[in-house]
Amino acid sequence: MIETKIWTVDEMDAAARAIKRGALVAFPTETVYGLGADAFNEEAVSKVYAAKGRPSDNPLIVHVADPEQVSEFAVVNEQAKKLMSAYWPGPLTMILPVKPGNLSLTVTGGLDTVAIRLPDNDATRQLIRASQTPIVGPSANTSGKPSPTLAKHVYHDLHGKIAGILDDGPTKIGVESTVLDLSADIPAVLRPGKITPAQIEAVLQTTVDSEIHHVADNETPKAPGMKYRHYAPDKKVYMVAPEDWTQAIIWMQAQLEPVGLMLTNDLISQHQLAGMDFIWSLGDNNETAAAKLFAGLRYFDDKKDIQTILVAGLPQLDVNGAYNNRLGKAAGGHWISELFNN
Repeated sequence: MIETKIWTVDEMDAAARAIKRGALVAFPTETVYGLGADAFNEEAVSKVYAAKGRPSDNPLIVHVADPEQVSEFAVVNEQAKKLMSAYWPGPLTMILPVKPGNLSLTVTGGLDTVAIRLPDNDATRQLIRASQTPIVGPSANTSGKPSPTLAKHVYHDLHGKIAGILDDGPTKIGVESTVLDLSADIPAVLRPGKITPAQIEAVLQTTVDSEIHHVADNETPKAPGMKYRHYAPDKKVYMVAPEDWTQAIIWMQAQLEPVGLMLTNDLISQHQLAGMDFIWSLGDNNETAAAKLFAGLRYFDDKKDIQTILVAGLPQLDVNGAYNNRLGKAAGGHWISELFNN
């Protein structure tokens, strides 16, 4: 087991030296913390899969510090250029055709496409520039578990497995980037994020396919989060619709063991839950809910006496798409209303 160090932003050079020598370094972004390795070092990239316990057919996102880096290993079309201008740096990942021989199949999951983004975090971009290479960056957690939004989340999952963590405090957005496939005839959102389909259509002036497609067992996904179980704690998670909270609280009170509740401040006030044990506030709106979702799931996962977590679902609107997508996966699609009928 190696010693995992936690570096401040002022210790950037140490983190960059680790990347250069083929080690793994977790880094902050505006979405979640990523697990970085030199994208051109196949041995280092292989370590990412091993550290996370990640399936080898689950492709990695390559992070760049400047748009000009993309043309080194991918074919940049006009749609990509428009979106780079509009939303980079930012939480938008684009899938583009890879230039043959420029990236290993370990990075692309064996596909002829590559996922790329330029994060909106100064420390991340400094790290990439100081490392003098694009870096791969899946979420810095054990594969399948809630993504990390704090350095301590990364340390919890990966200490002893990676060289270090570049700590830049809590992430702002809290859920992973939108993934947009630009390698097909019709642009398609493969994973919802903060950048909505409507925002993408406004830039491209064309229809975007926003139906999230099922990936078969024998099919390689083009983007992370499409095929395997993701974002889930070890405890049972149920989604709660706004109209079901009264009955959900009655159900909770009838249980022999404590139940974790994750809900917005208006619901906490409405149901007079302020100050109660086992309450996790999701804040005042959809943005705070997204930022606090994974941290709340991790909080209750570490509570030994909690076996069930009830989490507020948000209205089915584009702006809530990323939150509801991650929550739905964490809950395996289960709603608390299923228990009322048993």
